[in-house]
Amino acid sequence: MKLRLFVFLIVLNYSCEQPPVIAPINDLALIPYPNQIISSNQALKISSINSIIGNEKINVFLKIINKEWGLLIESIDLKKGDSSKSGSIFLQIDNDLNISSVEGYVLEIISNRIIIKGKTDEGIYRGWQTLTQIIELAQNTVNPDYIPTGQITDEPEYGYRGTMLDIARHFFNLEEVKRQIDLISYYKINHLHLHLSDDQGWRIEIKSWPKLTEKGSLTEVGGGKGGFFTQDEYKEIVSYAASKFITIVPEIDIPGHTNSALASYERLNCDGKLRELYTGTNVGFSTLCNNEYSYQFIDDVIREISSISPGPYFHIGGDETYATKKEDYIEFITKTTEIVKKYNKKIIGWDDINIADIPTNTILQLWNYSPKRPDNQGFNNILNGLKKEPKVLLSPAGLMYLDMKYDSLTKLGLTWAGTIDVKKGYDWSVTELFSEIPSDKIIGIEAPLWTETAANSSDLEFLTFPRLPGYAEIGWTKSDLREWSDYKVRLASHSLIWKNKKINYYPSPLIDWVDKKLNKIN
Repeated sequence: MKLRLFVFLIVLNYSCEQPPVIAPINDLALIPYPNQIISSNQALKISSINSIIGNEKINVFLKIINKEWGLLIESIDLKKGDSSKSGSIFLQIDNDLNISSVEGYVLEIISNRIIIKGKTDEGIYRGWQTLTQIIELAQNTVNPDYIPTGQITDEPEYGYRGTMLDIARHFFNLEEVKRQIDLISYYKINHLHLHLSDDQGWRIEIKSWPKLTEKGSLTEVGGGKGGFFTQDEYKEIVSYAASKFITIVPEIDIPGHTNSALASYERLNCDGKLRELYTGTNVGFSTLCNNEYSYQFIDDVIREISSISPGPYFHIGGDETYATKKEDYIEFITKTTEIVKKYNKKIIGWDDINIADIPTNTILQLWNYSPKRPDNQGFNNILNGLKKEPKVLLSPAGLMYLDMKYDSLTKLGLTWAGTIDVKKGYDWSVTELFSEIPSDKIIGIEAPLWTETAANSSDLEFLTFPRLPGYAEIGWTKSDLREWSDYKVRLASHSLIWKNKKINYYPSPLIDWVDKKLNKIN
């Protein structure tokens, strides 16, 4: 097979100097922490790497490499690649690897070269992300040109590791969403759930219902100007996320949380009267009318969004429908799931939808849960729904909602589900806390970020960091390898990475943050 050699245009620094003594590879502050690391107690000089070798399938990495490493790249034809070539990074698709996940990889750092193997492009990319983090950790030491050698064999505990961004309560533009994608990708998050509609705003163009954005997008919480994505802009987000192996999960919340639609089309209201645009933060006051006009609306919306969403999922919301009669709610959810199936998407809904006639393998997203609270309605919803053979996505509000304050004095966030400091967010086990849910039903975890109090990228970053890396590790790393005492030390080193990326993180007093270069990679 014809292979291509991709050469970094780097001025190499050849010398006979002895490599310094640095910390072994298993002491690296990697997040999420890999599931197997074997140290070989040597060092590789980063500037000795002058090429990337791999087959045509690695073309997907060219733009990623150029953006993430800031290197100019040219291509040179070779008849074959050689994984033993000194000074190279060798990328190899290997179907014989002893890993089960498409995201699994083997990263081998030798004293004169690097090898990354995966069964798929996605696996190689996950290995590339680990290598990138190793190199960035090295930049914050007194020996920034050296990384430790050894072998990492790794794959995720859960196939779904996500976060949610609410762009309805406050609208975030194309560049702001792309930045959020960049930041979550660094920690191997592979799903971004976009909350595209709510009482405060409708945020995606629906060509068959143009008033949704002509009117329904005009404001947001606090009375700002709002905004929306055209379908072309949404497709750009989908494509950008896909370049980092992140799947976009679209959500249209129905039958409640629909005031922006009710303010756009009067016939969606049972009294035939348009609602006023809403800029507050209350919930549970809006509902679609249970009539054929509403079902045509739902069908058109799901059809148009599904046609530009290549991922397998469509989220139908279904929470906090206090204004909807129970019998109407059940009919809404039952019919809406049929529509989603018609357009060949897998159904996700908040745990409230368990009372409807949902199809087998519908994904129930547990949200209404806080530890030690006597009435955990979301957990009860999941248990009640198990007889319908669903899958489960875990987003317990009292542990994973990124919009909760870190403590009572935090300047941003809410407290209805309690406060969530960085330790509380990390120090729990899926299998122990939710032992009553069969493990084969749980597809993964997702950390939602509702935006009642977040109005810009700086606010998003403040609420996301430092908590999101912990959720990424819960989703990726086996539970018996996770310990708070170890994690908090690793997390401390990431403050320098965040400063380099200009991330506005919350400096939790629970972490002894690193504020200067280390004597070793820590």
